[in-house]
Amino acid sequence: MLDGFVPWPTGFADRYRRAGYWRGLSLRELFADSAARRPDKTAAVDAHHRVTYAELAQEADRIASGLLALGVRGRDRVVVHLPNRISFLSTVIALAGIGAIPVLALPGHRRDEILHLARASEAVAYIGPDRFQGFDFRALARDVRRDAPGLRHVVIDGQAEEFTPLSELARSGVRELPPVDSSEVALLLLSGGTTGVPKLIPRTHDDYAYNIAACARVVEFDDSGVYLAANPVPHNAALGCPGALGAVLLGGKAVLAANPSPDHVFPLIRDEGVTLTTLVPALALLWAEAARATPIDMSGMIMQVGSSKFGPAAAERVSGSLGCRIANVYGIGEGLITHTRLDDPPEVVFGTEGRPVCPDDEIRIVDADEKDVAVGVTGELLTRGPYTIRGYFAAPEHNRRSFTEDGFYRSGDLARLTEDGNVVIEGRLKDIIHHLGEKVSAEEVEGHVLTYPGVRDTAVVGVPDGDLDERVVVFAVLGDDADGEAAPVTLRSVREHMRARGLASYKMPDEVVVVPDLPRTPVGKIDKNALRASRRERQTV
Repeated sequence: MLDGFVPWPTGFADRYRRAGYWRGLSLRELFADSAARRPDKTAAVDAHHRVTYAELAQEADRIASGLLALGVRGRDRVVVHLPNRISFLSTVIALAGIGAIPVLALPGHRRDEILHLARASEAVAYIGPDRFQGFDFRALARDVRRDAPGLRHVVIDGQAEEFTPLSELARSGVRELPPVDSSEVALLLLSGGTTGVPKLIPRTHDDYAYNIAACARVVEFDDSGVYLAANPVPHNAALGCPGALGAVLLGGKAVLAANPSPDHVFPLIRDEGVTLTTLVPALALLWAEAARATPIDMSGMIMQVGSSKFGPAAAERVSGSLGCRIANVYGIGEGLITHTRLDDPPEVVFGTEGRPVCPDDEIRIVDADEKDVAVGVTGELLTRGPYTIRGYFAAPEHNRRSFTEDGFYRSGDLARLTEDGNVVIEGRLKDIIHHLGEKVSAEEVEGHVLTYPGVRDTAVVGVPDGDLDERVVVFAVLGDDADGEAAPVTLRSVREHMRARGLASYKMPDEVVVVPDLPRTPVGKIDKNALRASRRERQTV
């Protein structure tokens, strides 16, 4: 096994294999079978190209052979820093084919993040674009290679200058690929925390293949499906839930959007026949707003919405405006996914995050002493199962804090279970505001603010107000109301709106700050530390 990887105990691993969750096939083997069954079918589409399964398989095999010629071997880590394009898929499949491990960086990452990933993973290679959205990734690669001595190779998709062109690898002669053990690490995802540098999440071929299959099952995605990757495809949701990688492993079509703006994605949805996509709530609301000016028929599409709380009012607004079916999702790169089902009633779809996708997902809701609480009581969500990791990569100190002695992952998320087994996410343990002697969930307040006409996105933070108390500060991004005019948003009007919704007085905001957009961390989470830091420079209303 890879040094730094924490495997499942033997008894659990045997149980998951007997249950059929782990099939003993590598991701490359699964793709090869999919490609052999439908060589002439379109496998993937991006802003500039479309490829058949046969073409994608050939490109992946050639890149794999080229990487072997460079000296990249099984268990070697390779930082993959590619945006939403076909070369991302062919590169990941190629690495899977030789047993090397992609470290999936996001397009928004820059020198500090990439240097951390290269050092933390002990990467031997970096694969990135020449330029993307005005940024020169070759200059970044020069800096990282200088400061990460173990980084022996730089491969560039495009004008490579002094580096190795990815196109050169894609013209390599095909050689026999080595066997790959499905229990080995297939890829390293990044943790989604908003503080500190990302931790590395090791996902094996076995567990990630099941992750894909289980998610596909609940949305009925098969070889007739068309998945739109609107968010960055290195994100777990856009990659494997079932995501773009799942689409080509299952025989469907992956559509890789260069950006998630309605102007770009609406034509793709129409022209490519998209049946499934995954969005964060802010983007779902943006699409709903845009659809008023640019009507689009999404009645044949399922929209998975996750990453942050997607409350009933927002879900109903998006569903009504776009006509698509909504699936509410809670998912973590570390593993567990809960998902509403297509036949769930509206109150479940709009009011919960659904049920686990696997029968052997174990969930505990616990209090501060890690004692199980009753159904309906809020506590921290702990989980373990056949696709939930047993430890971060090479991070023993983090693992001691993040996992119980019997292998449950401490999610840091506040949740409760309903009588019928659905999960309701209530917020983050670290996102509780101490206000007027009470504890206020920032996420709960955010859900109410999003129901205010004219608010498209919001974040709520606590800021110090004396030694023990905090002020509740709402940051609001405005959209258009139903009449096309900007809705007035003031502290008084927001408080009156929330009071009318029956919210307790101690949960009322103390300030409302209107901002053009919300800052985000490199992994796409709202950066609440940046909001707190900027508060003094903002005008409150």
